[in-house]
Amino acid sequence: MVDEEHAAPTGFTRHQNDANICTWGCVGEHNIVIASLAAGVYRTTSAATTASSLLGSLPSIRTGLLVSIGGGIARPDHERDIQLGDIVVSQPDGATGGVGQYNLIKARSDDRRERKGFLGRPRTVLLNALVSIQADHKRKDSEVPCFLQQMLEENPKMGKRSKRNPGYAHQGFENDRLFKASSGHVPGQDCRGCDAADEVQRDPRVTTDPKVYYRTLASGNTLVKDAAARDRIVADGGEDYICFEIEAAGLMNHFPCLVIRGISDYADSYKNDRWQRYTSATAAAYAKELLAYVLAAEVQETKRVLEVLQLA
Repeated sequence: MVDEEHAAPTGFTRHQNDANICTWGCVGEHNIVIASLAAGVYRTTSAATTASSLLGSLPSIRTGLLVSIGGGIARPDHERDIQLGDIVVSQPDGATGGVGQYNLIKARSDDRRERKGFLGRPRTVLLNALVSIQADHKRKDSEVPCFLQQMLEENPKMGKRSKRNPGYAHQGFENDRLFKASSGHVPGQDCRGCDAADEVQRDPRVTTDPKVYYRTLASGNTLVKDAAARDRIVADGGEDYICFEIEAAGLMNHFPCLVIRGISDYADSYKNDRWQRYTSATAAAYAKELLAYVLAAEVQETKRVLEVLQLA
């Protein structure tokens, strides 16, 4: 999704404790650096280590985005018909900074739940961009579908499908099935053996263009793959959760960022990997569009992340 890819900056020296392998480039007016978690390592502490190591090498970083996939919390009966491929963005509300750490809940004797701890908010420069992009999307379509199409045209291999590689294109509505929380997945490569009577019927969509939701994301150290556990966490948290993910909780108080997730499953036993590539692309495409609303001059006026951490 970068407009241009660069070599490492002249004179750049990686910190001795920084093991990140980075991609350098620009999107619009912004110079960016992309770092990923180590392969197969997905935990809150891993994300925090990746970010802190990056800051050791690049102390001038002023803000960040956490872009990846997540498990959607679909509630069609509550007018929240989130579907696979959709995008969720962490937006602060009166109770959270946009991310809630669901394992920091204390049970009270009166059967109420009390939140312990509070996660930080994204930088103001990103929240200002959120206001602008949401206002524009009320009167014109998102650029995400265009960016996805451009990606596939410039990288044809990404659109090719095989038995082991579903590719980075939309996977088809027939492969997006939501089941009741009381049901369970029948083991197999897909859901052919699952009881169709347990499937939740939803209004069909007329386009594959992803929808964007701005709400609270639930973060913790456990990968949620059970619908009953999913619903219990949502009930206990008392939050307007729309997505589960497992890295942001380790970042928000140490590397305040905006979290963008493409929905690749429904945090239940029906989880599979088919949608992961496509949804990672939808999240990245949204990040690209959002950066067009982030003013370069405002970024320059924003304190470096290291300065903020030193003041904390």
